[in-house]
Amino acid sequence: MEAKQPHVLIVDDDPDSREELVHQLVGQGHALEVASDTANALPQLESLRPQVVVVGLGHGKPHALHFLESARKQSGSQAAFIAISRSSHPEALVEAFRHGADHCLAFPEQAEALFMVVRRALEKPALAREVERARAGILDPAGARQLNSILGAHPVMQRLLDKVMAAAHSRATVLIHGETGTGKELVAAAVHSQSKRKDGPFVRLNCSALSQTLLESELFGHEKGAFTGAVMRRKGRFEQADTGTLFLDEVSEIPMPVQVKLLRFLQERQFERVGGNETLSVDARIVAATNKDLRQLVDDGRFREDLYYRLNVVRLEVPPLRARPSDIPLLADHFLRRFAAENDKGLTGFSDEAMNSLLVQPWPGNVRELQNAVEQAVVLCRGDRVEGEHLPLSKVTNDAESIRLMIPGVTLAELERFAILRTLDAVQGSPSRAAAILGISRRTIQYRLQEWGLSRIANSERTKADEPS
Repeated sequence: MEAKQPHVLIVDDDPDSREELVHQLVGQGHALEVASDTANALPQLESLRPQVVVVGLGHGKPHALHFLESARKQSGSQAAFIAISRSSHPEALVEAFRHGADHCLAFPEQAEALFMVVRRALEKPALAREVERARAGILDPAGARQLNSILGAHPVMQRLLDKVMAAAHSRATVLIHGETGTGKELVAAAVHSQSKRKDGPFVRLNCSALSQTLLESELFGHEKGAFTGAVMRRKGRFEQADTGTLFLDEVSEIPMPVQVKLLRFLQERQFERVGGNETLSVDARIVAATNKDLRQLVDDGRFREDLYYRLNVVRLEVPPLRARPSDIPLLADHFLRRFAAENDKGLTGFSDEAMNSLLVQPWPGNVRELQNAVEQAVVLCRGDRVEGEHLPLSKVTNDAESIRLMIPGVTLAELERFAILRTLDAVQGSPSRAAAILGISRRTIQYRLQEWGLSRIANSERTKADEPS
C-alpha cells in the first residue's frame, strides 16, 4: 500500500514529548513526518512542504524559537505553525507567538484543542479551494457553491442551492419565499439558468407595480383598441417567455380577477390577449416569488387557494442574512472586489474593526443592505482597506434583540464568535476587559482571535501588556 503523503511535521528535540505527540496524532488518522533536531529541521520543511508544523518548545532551549522564526519566513503563510509547551507558563507561549507561531498550546493538558487546530488547519486549503471555485462561478459536482450571483458557504445556503438544482431539473412550478433583500430574483434566475430552458428567455414582471388593467395587459398582451391608448397589438409576458421562464415577483399582489386568468394558464397553458378572442398556447415555466405568507392570505380570503397550490409545487425558502452570519465575510469580500473594480480602487480588504461591525449587525435589509453598505464604504474609503468609519452602520445597542434575530440557523460556534466580538466592540477591543465580562480567560479570547484570523486585536493587547508601567 502506498504511504500517505505527510501533511503534519513534528519538530521536537525532546524524545518523550515527540513520542507522545506521534502517538496522539497518529491515533487521529494523520500522516506524519518527524524531525528530532530543531536546529537542522529547515531542509525537511522545504522538502516536505507540510500543511501543519507542530513545534515542541522544549525546556528553555532557544533552538525551537529560532526554528519557528526561520521556518515562518521560509514558508510564508503556506503552513500553520502550532507551538506546544509542557509548561503552561504564559511567557513561554507569548514568546512563541512573537517568533511566528499561529497557535500556542500547553500539552498534554490541551490535547483536544491541539487535535481541533490541526484538523481545521488541514481542512483550510480545501475550504479555500471551494471558496475560489465559488468566486469563479465553477459548479461543484456534489452541490454548487455558487449559482449565478448566489454566493454562500453556510449549511442553510448549501441546502438551498441543492434544492435549486433539483427544482431546475424538473418541470414544476416554483414558489420562492423570503424577506425583502434576500435575493429571490437571483434564485429564480438560477433555477432558469440550470434548467433545460436556459437557452430560452428569462422574463421578469413585478406584479405589485401595476394596476389590474395594466397587469392583465403585461401578462397576456392586448389587441389594438382593447382600451384607451392601445394603438397596436402587443405581446404579453407569457408570449415573450415562450420556451423559457416567466418570473412573477410579488405574486401576492395580483388582484383576484387576474388570479383567475393566471390559474387557467397554469392548468391549461392557454390564454387570450386583452380584447381578443383567439386562444393562444405557449410553453412558459412559471417561477413566482413573495415576501408574504400566501397560506395566511388564503385564510384571509385575499388569495385563491387553488392558485396557491398550483404555484406552491416546489417551494424554496431563501434565508435572511441573520440566519447565515458566517457568510457575511464572504459576501462582503465579494462586494468589495466588485465595487473596488468599478471605482478603480486597489482595496485589499476590511480592517478587523470594520469586519466586526459587519458581523454584529442584524441586517434587516439582508444581502441588499450589506451590498449597499459595502458600496458606500468603497466610495468613501481613501486608503487601502475599509475601516469602520467608512461603513454606514448604526450602532447595535440591543444585544438581546440582535442575538434573538440571529438564532435561526446559527451554530453554537457562531454564537460564541458573536458574543466575543460584540463584547470586544463594547470595550474598545480589550481582551482583558472582555474576558472579565464574559467570565472566561483572556487567553481563551486571544486563542479565538488567532483562530479567526483577527490577530491584530490580540497583538495590540499583548503590546499594551508589554509596555512598562
